[in-house]
Amino acid sequence: MVPSCAEGGVLGVLPGVIGVIQAIETVKLVVGVGEPLIGRLLLFDALKMKFRELKLRKDPKCPICGPNATIRELIDYEAFCGMQAVPTAETQAQGVGETTVADLKRDLDAGKDFDLIDVREPQEYEIARIPGARLIPLGELPHRIHELDSSREIAVLCKVGGRSAKAAKFLHDSGFRKIKNVVGGIDAWSHEIDPSVPTY
Repeated sequence: MVPSCAEGGVLGVLPGVIGVIQAIETVKLVVGVGEPLIGRLLLFDALKMKFRELKLRKDPKCPICGPNATIRELIDYEAFCGMQAVPTAETQAQGVGETTVADLKRDLDAGKDFDLIDVREPQEYEIARIPGARLIPLGELPHRIHELDSSREIAVLCKVGGRSAKAAKFLHDSGFRKIKNVVGGIDAWSHEIDPSVPTY
């Protein structure tokens, strides 16, 4: 249930600071000057504006870089974090469909009768929203499921589609059958439909 940075958000300027540090380290390595952070870990506390440095020793039992390495390829990050943005074929076979933001826009413009549920957090909803979307955060959904009508069509959205896929699966498992996950979420809406909707 722990969201990724893309889903949960991060202090906007923080990746910029870390990105600049990474760029400096890259230039140093390419040019061959200075003292790179090899064997050292730099910690940055933006709230206190403090840097700390830890020296790291190589672990001879490391499964990645040790002499008897067992990990030789990257993991499937989305599967590891449980944050698939697009429902799998198995999920679709279980009755959870998907819709694009273009289809959602067409349905809204046509006045189609359905419920649009936004499962992001209230602070995210304040930043950006689709008109007519009803906020029910994913964590509150089990306690507020009685507010939804299982006979109506329901489209579920979040920031990029991960939390809404979980919500759609939960609703399907709870007996709802007319469920669609909005692929790409509010980010796709901002990029493809309405650029005036802020991204974060």
